[in-house]
Amino acid sequence: MSDKMLGPGTYLTDAEAKEFHKGFVASMGFFTFVAIVAHFLVWEWRPWLGSPKAYAAVEQNVQQADATTVAAPRG
Repeated sequence: MSDKMLGPGTYLTDAEAKEFHKGFVASMGFFTFVAIVAHFLVWEWRPWLGSPKAYAAVEQNVQQADATTVAAPRG
């Protein structure tokens, strides 16, 4: 079956299909690993679940920035 084509329109031999599948699985594994690392880093930076006070410091900084921009003289 090594020279037989798989299904209509694939134009891949059995060996080529297995090689393509191996590369696809490896690239999907790499992508999944990168996605997990990225999610972990974002979770460490700003957890999206948990206490409602997780963004308290951010809200305080925004309020302080608003207060200073309103109070700053223009011109």
